[in-house]
Amino acid sequence: MKPLTDADYVHSLIAEGEHQQQDFKFEISDARKIARTLSAFSNTNGGRLLIGVKDNGKIAGVRSEEEKYMIEAAAQMYCSPEVNYTMYTYIVEGRQVLLVQIEESLQKPIYAKDESGKLLAYLRIHDENILATPVHLRVWQQSGSSRGELTHYTEREQLLLELLKQGQSLSLNQYCRLSKSSRRAAEHLLAKFIRYDIIEPVFENHKFQFRIKKE
Repeated sequence: MKPLTDADYVHSLIAEGEHQQQDFKFEISDARKIARTLSAFSNTNGGRLLIGVKDNGKIAGVRSEEEKYMIEAAAQMYCSPEVNYTMYTYIVEGRQVLLVQIEESLQKPIYAKDESGKLLAYLRIHDENILATPVHLRVWQQSGSSRGELTHYTEREQLLLELLKQGQSLSLNQYCRLSKSSRRAAEHLLAKFIRYDIIEPVFENHKFQFRIKKE
C-alpha cells in the first residue's frame, strides 16, 4: 500500500471537518482566543488545531513564524496550568500548515485568561468552545479531592431524582427554585450525582441542562 504523503494526511483530516476534537484556524491573531480552545480541548477529550486552514477547508497556509510563538504564548502565558502540546509542520500545496495536538488533561480544570486577566474554564461541545458551569468546576474539584465522601440520602437527593425521573431536564436555576436550595448546595449535589454517574449534563438551546444518565 502506498504510504500517505503529508498532503494526503492533512487533506484526510480536513475532510473530517470541524468537530469536537478538531478546529480550523485561518490565522492566529489573538493568543487569548487560542487559549480558550486549548482549555476546551484539555478539559474535554483532547483535540487538534489545524492552522493555515480556512473554515471551508481550503488551504491558506501559515503567513508568519510569529504564529508559532502565539501558540506558545497561549499555552504558557494564557492557560493555567500550562498546557502541553505537540506541534507538527506539513507542506501542502506549497503552503505551510501547522498541526497542534493537545491531549486531555489529567489535572482539570485548565483555565484560560480573558482580557481582564480573569480565569475561565471551557469545554468542547461539538465544534464550539463553551464556558464550563460552576457545576463542572465542582465535579473537577470533587474528583481531585483525596478525601472520601460519606453519602447521605436525604430529602434533597430524593427530590432531585423525582424531578429528573419525570423525564425532563433541569437547569441549575430551575433546580434551585424548585428545591428552594442555595446555589452552592445545588451545585454540590448536582456535581456529586454526575460523579456517581446518576445524572449527566447536556448542552441544549445554548445552555446546560441536567438529566438522568442514559444507559
